[in-house]
Amino acid sequence: MSLHLAFSAWAMRDLPLEQQLDIVRRAGYVGICLVSDPHFNSLDPATTSPAERRRVRALLDSKDLALTAIAGHANPLEPDPTARQANLDRIRAGLDLAADLAGPDGPPPLITMGYGTPETYAADHEALAERFAKLAQHAQAIGGVLALEPHVGQAMDQPEKIVSLMRAVDSPHFRLNLDNSHFEVMGRDMDEYLPMLLPYAVHTDLKDQRGRSPAHEFLVPGEGDFDYGRYVRALHAAGYAGYLTVEISVMVQRRPGYDPAEVAARSFRTVVDAAREASVPLVYRGAKVGAP
Repeated sequence: MSLHLAFSAWAMRDLPLEQQLDIVRRAGYVGICLVSDPHFNSLDPATTSPAERRRVRALLDSKDLALTAIAGHANPLEPDPTARQANLDRIRAGLDLAADLAGPDGPPPLITMGYGTPETYAADHEALAERFAKLAQHAQAIGGVLALEPHVGQAMDQPEKIVSLMRAVDSPHFRLNLDNSHFEVMGRDMDEYLPMLLPYAVHTDLKDQRGRSPAHEFLVPGEGDFDYGRYVRALHAAGYAGYLTVEISVMVQRRPGYDPAEVAARSFRTVVDAAREASVPLVYRGAKVGAP
């Protein structure tokens, strides 16, 4: 089984969709994670018409890019009840959007964070289990998947907490977007977190990182000392055969002269070279590296 290399439009949420797709395709990726965010020139499920949804699907097909996931973050723990309900409705609408954009493999997962804080974890866990269970029921009804993204500084920041939440919701329609960078900056080793989390992973985000939380920095792949060869070997050995999706942090996007096309190309070389050196099968545009 092979990993497949993709890139997240999080790196360029302000660009037109056509430009996002061109950057990803030219760099050599075979998939893209799109962003659904009303604050950017993105796919807002509240305003994206049926005709626009069909156009987006046709654009993906014309560029021969898989839609690996949709990042549609909305805080399910928002304290204000009215705002919280709006967020839950937005997540539900995002699942419908994913269903409308489904490709040959079905709807892509919709990614959202859990929010909250480590200090309020106990109460947050109970609330999230109840709210995500209801959303998972909607995902089941339309054949979709809601994927939790863990995040340093939020209630769902440690692998043990994520496993507990997955067991509490207990639905194949509520899974994990494995962004390992958040565990790395908390000093967790992949030999600890991968065996716990990979059984739940339907998508992955990949970046580089330096330092320990809260004095950490997220980087472009290859700028830090993360061992990508070791990571892809571990994914492959565990039987993960999904998308390995490069994500560029807002920390990087704030740099003067930031160029998403440049970081996409640079990240591509880093990951492809690591997979080649590790003899791990990785599919990218026009080629495949590693063992059969």
